[in-house]
Amino acid sequence: MTLPQPDRVDGYVDLRSYAAIGDGRTVALVALDGSIDWYPTPDLDSTPAFARLLDAANGGQIELRPAADFTVERAYVEGTNVLATTFFTDTGTVRVTDSLNTGVAGRLPWGELARRIEGLDGEVDMRWSVAPGSSFNTASPWVQHSVHGPVLQVQGTTMAVRGRDIGEEQASDRDISGTFTTGAGTRHLLAVVSTHEEPLPLPDLDTIDDGVDRTIANWQDWSREFQYDGPWADAVERSALALKLLLHSPTGAIAAAATTSLPENVNGGKNWDYRFAWVRDTAYTLNAMIRFGLREEVHAAVSGMLKSVREQGTDLKVFTRLNGSRADGTEVLDLPGWRGIGPVVNGNDAAAQLQMGVFGDLFNIVQLYVDAGHVLDTGTGRYLADLADLACDVWQRKDSGMWELDEERHYTTSKLGAWHALSCASHLADLGQIPGTPERWRAEMERIRNWVEANCWSEERGSYVWYPGTDQLDASILLHAISGFDRGERMNSTLDALRGELGRGPLLYRFSGAEKEEGTFVACAFWMAAALDCVGRRDEAAALMDELVPLANDVGLYTEMIAEEDSSFLGNFPQGLSHLALITAALTLGEDRD
Repeated sequence: MTLPQPDRVDGYVDLRSYAAIGDGRTVALVALDGSIDWYPTPDLDSTPAFARLLDAANGGQIELRPAADFTVERAYVEGTNVLATTFFTDTGTVRVTDSLNTGVAGRLPWGELARRIEGLDGEVDMRWSVAPGSSFNTASPWVQHSVHGPVLQVQGTTMAVRGRDIGEEQASDRDISGTFTTGAGTRHLLAVVSTHEEPLPLPDLDTIDDGVDRTIANWQDWSREFQYDGPWADAVERSALALKLLLHSPTGAIAAAATTSLPENVNGGKNWDYRFAWVRDTAYTLNAMIRFGLREEVHAAVSGMLKSVREQGTDLKVFTRLNGSRADGTEVLDLPGWRGIGPVVNGNDAAAQLQMGVFGDLFNIVQLYVDAGHVLDTGTGRYLADLADLACDVWQRKDSGMWELDEERHYTTSKLGAWHALSCASHLADLGQIPGTPERWRAEMERIRNWVEANCWSEERGSYVWYPGTDQLDASILLHAISGFDRGERMNSTLDALRGELGRGPLLYRFSGAEKEEGTFVACAFWMAAALDCVGRRDEAAALMDELVPLANDVGLYTEMIAEEDSSFLGNFPQGLSHLALITAALTLGEDRD
């Protein structure tokens, strides 16, 4: 698909313009015009030296593009998270291959962003610059002149530009830039090597260039381990690769998204930091990875999550930092935000919330792990038995619900999260994997079911409602068609009610009234497809999938939300939950239900 040169409005491009590359520790976002506008180092949740995404004037970027106007085509190299972008100008054509290089045995101990430039035909004048920003207004970048050439310094991060046939470097006091011309068959290299509070290695140019090929091979080796031959295979593989980008290799933690503060509302106010590891997202990711036959990621994610939650005791948190530690509070930053839509925040206030769904998410992780043929250690088994006992009591409390709202209520799906936790705990006890009293857990499951049936069903609406005493709807009930709580007439009727009130074409809002404050929620639409299949409406589910899959951007990625009015992207990017929901729906529809 050939696309026009993107417009930069006040320095910003549309969120659909971005593709993501990564190396197991961090993610960089590459715009259609060749500018890398987001690149935190050394880790995904580090303060970024390149953050034009949120601050066009002072955020910093790595530019590489034709000097003249162009059109553009791009795609990931097959089976990889390495991006190939082809620019077409009136004088010639050039291809740029962007890679966050990995090593022979996994991730490199430094950051290595490599941009290989190949002249395909004619001549193309190219321009480039490496211009660090202010690291969220905490530092002033500067150029240090070393014995090996200019080196960029910003807030503990040291960076060197390595180049081959990219013209004479022009170093100012804050950035390094240059120009060059490609011809048919020419090959060039621009690379940025970085470390944080440690010495900086300077790999030779052949090693960096070879690293692009090695990184392609590493990704393709991983993709060959990926086992899926069902419907929507290309979208499922791309979603799996997007999730792999969000997996933090040092700990096994899975980030919810690669960014912070991309707005859910064009009028501002709903901007969150998603560079944390949610228990919920980990559960859904493991469900997919187990079914894809991916062993190493599964064990790393399970063991990392269990270590983190055991350190918390019974004060179970909904998410942690990527290093496994508890998340702190929120800091509002003095930055404009994408297209001036603030606020920009570090941290997420939901860290302190009670969300009973986390009990179900955690137990779901463990059941998936055990049912895949693995064994729990004794300490984990005892801890989980204590949590199951706690779930028997805590389900009767109000909480903030799955959507992390400020007002605590008796949310229907929170109760069902506790129900699911006790269902999984009973199963694990029957297998001898955890100690405890499954008779009590099963009895409490029945109490929860009876409570939900009595208090959370509306005959008038023909639907499960958001919480007792309201006629408002909540799309997260879809997860409990998938979990197996209800696949009968009530759930069937609920799906129709949700589509009637919250549906906009194939898309779906999260809950009643959400259209006043945010876009449609991508994951909810895919959950609807899975739920339709679970209640026996497979043809409708498949038709819905056929409408939803093409709503990704040109490289197959999704944000959290899509605007009803113009299908523009909203929310953080790439959004793990959106890709997880796509995978869940595809796997659900691929199951044999005969």
